[in-house]
Amino acid sequence: MTDQSYRLGEIAKALGAELRGDPEIRVSGLATLQAAGPEQISFLANPTYAKHLADTRAAAIIISPAAAGDGQTNVLLLDNPYLGYARLSHWFDPSPVAPPGIHPAAVVDASAQIAASASVGPNAVIEAGVVIDEKVVIGPGSVIGARSRIGSGSIIRSRVTLAHDVVMGQRCHILSGAVIGSDGFGFANEKGQWHRIAQLGRVILGDDVEVGANTTIDRGALDDTVIGNGVKLDNLIQIAHNVRIGDHSAMAAMVGIAGSTKIGSHCVFGGASGVAGHLDIASQVHLTGMTLVTGDIQEPGVYSSGTSADKNRQWRKNAVRFRQLDALARRVKELEKKLEG
Repeated sequence: MTDQSYRLGEIAKALGAELRGDPEIRVSGLATLQAAGPEQISFLANPTYAKHLADTRAAAIIISPAAAGDGQTNVLLLDNPYLGYARLSHWFDPSPVAPPGIHPAAVVDASAQIAASASVGPNAVIEAGVVIDEKVVIGPGSVIGARSRIGSGSIIRSRVTLAHDVVMGQRCHILSGAVIGSDGFGFANEKGQWHRIAQLGRVILGDDVEVGANTTIDRGALDDTVIGNGVKLDNLIQIAHNVRIGDHSAMAAMVGIAGSTKIGSHCVFGGASGVAGHLDIASQVHLTGMTLVTGDIQEPGVYSSGTSADKNRQWRKNAVRFRQLDALARRVKELEKKLEG
């Protein structure tokens, strides 16, 4: 926890919220409605938790005008309480602030260009020709490959690997264990033997991209793999070579995107979704969890595949019926022809 405390009035002003209550009350942290104490601020974004409003001990609540009742004191009215919570969370973030400078245990090539305000942690490796802009943080044990460029304000956590020639925009956030610019899965087959194809492209990340822990983004085979501005990738995601992801799309954990697929902007992919290679996915497409896409999607909307869990006995019956659907469809067509005749 931080030692900072803030007046409710200054919080309301910073968030652009309408304050109903005492502006002089001080808060020193964030908490859920159930757990909040008298020096903490909470929020209501999901109506499911409205039942806790009556009993919360929070000093104040960020809430929408539609959900605020007359009996609640010290409320900050916002149309999007979750966004208010997101912004306020940074005020109380206990993450250590990395000091500027290069740690003595870091290994830095003499040709690398590192801004004086940047921070390079212990055991980090910065290879030849790397350019690191202002206020970049390179965590302990991370490797920045030759000729890579990292935009200002980006944070690279511990044990991240950037291969050679990766281009990263401003204010990106790369979590521990991520690998960006690894070789794509490219092999040519001759008489049953696989022959490796050199991956000649790069990975280009736009501004404000977040890459989760242990996520992998492969470099392009010939063209570049491109991740647009504002894209958010969860943990354990695989992005194959030559994939292009449009601005402000988001993907939950364990999504897999096969090579050379193009994904539009403002898409949302649920956990463990999979998209086959060489496809085009329109903008504003939402895949629910574990959806498998094997063909182009040309229109915005919500798409799903697969069946939800059921008792094993019932599931096995349904699986048998699913295999019988083609034969059933043929019989229906034959019956329709007879009726028409």
